[in-house]
Amino acid sequence: MKKVVLAFSGGLDTSFCVQYLKNERGLEVHTALVDTGGFDEAELADIEKRAIDLGAATHVNIDRAQEFYEKGIRYMLFGNSLRQNTYPLSVSSERIFQALAIVEYAREIGASYVAHGSTGAGNDQVRFDLVFQVMAPEIEIITPIRELRLARHEEIDYLARHGFSFSREKAKYSINRGLWGTSVGGAETLVSDGVLPESAYPAAAAAEGSETVTVRFERGEPRGLNGSDMQPVALIRELERIAAAYGAGRDTHVGDTIIGIKGRVGFQAAAALILINAHRLLEKHVLTKWQQYWKDQIGNWYGMMMHEAQYLDPVMRDMEAYLESSQRYVSGEVDIVLRPYRFNVTGCRSEHDLMSSKFGEYGEINKAFTGDDVKGFTRILSNQTKIYYAVNSPEKQD
Repeated sequence: MKKVVLAFSGGLDTSFCVQYLKNERGLEVHTALVDTGGFDEAELADIEKRAIDLGAATHVNIDRAQEFYEKGIRYMLFGNSLRQNTYPLSVSSERIFQALAIVEYAREIGASYVAHGSTGAGNDQVRFDLVFQVMAPEIEIITPIRELRLARHEEIDYLARHGFSFSREKAKYSINRGLWGTSVGGAETLVSDGVLPESAYPAAAAAEGSETVTVRFERGEPRGLNGSDMQPVALIRELERIAAAYGAGRDTHVGDTIIGIKGRVGFQAAAALILINAHRLLEKHVLTKWQQYWKDQIGNWYGMMMHEAQYLDPVMRDMEAYLESSQRYVSGEVDIVLRPYRFNVTGCRSEHDLMSSKFGEYGEINKAFTGDDVKGFTRILSNQTKIYYAVNSPEKQD
């Protein structure tokens, strides 16, 4: 029997794929879950058991959380990347690293095929396919859900006919969790005015009152939380745990998909949004005006290219080099106040703060120039506009 490696999450779509690939295609199915930071040990064990029960010959859990941070999240944070000013690319960015791990594993076991459970109406199909085609053009791609154009109830019925039950209530929502946040899709996100219920989110918003947390950045990377030194991956997880309890970081993203249709998805990404906003505030204090301007351009493009499945394009390495360089002095502490369903970034402290009182206090006193200096500066600055209005007097304008 020929081998197929299936990117497996344990959800409805990939559960269907195990049975379909085994029963209808006659393949030896090897499932692989690529963990980009969204699962604990108990969940991983449950998913492995489910894969084997469904008929997988083998199952592996591949840990890629650290790689996802180092090669993806790190640069998106440096760039303050938000898709259409809203979404921190929580799931869209991790798909690339999952696909790369699947290719590596397929080669390792000598698989003839790779498979994924993407539908034909979303972005993930492009992300997986593109990586597979570029990195392993000799391996054939199988996409059962896309090829058969199945609705979720048809997948549930198929599994039932083969002796496997799947909760219709659980299948109402498609939930994808990773280190940089969780996406939530359901009937409510298929229309323009639907609102996801509280029960759709994996973390309940139960905390009350307010709480202040302090994040310490070193050269743009989060390295400390509330006075304790932490590695970035552990810090992101802990910050998400604290802030998600307040319901912070929830929103609904409406965007333009790779395939040209509009898409809508809910998400909860407390740590991602807090860190991006805290990092942006620190940069306002330590970077020059033109550094900030060009970083905004590069960061926006980097996020767009990541979303559009272009991570493997060499231009991404060029942008990463710029983003890395820009973080030389982005070090300091930032305070964030958490409240139910929101957070506020309140202030920062940094030895590289360009808002130094040695040079003046805005609106109060200047220490680096005189009033006469300002008069001369303003005369030169206004000269071009004065010439324009002298040549084009109001009487001459239409």
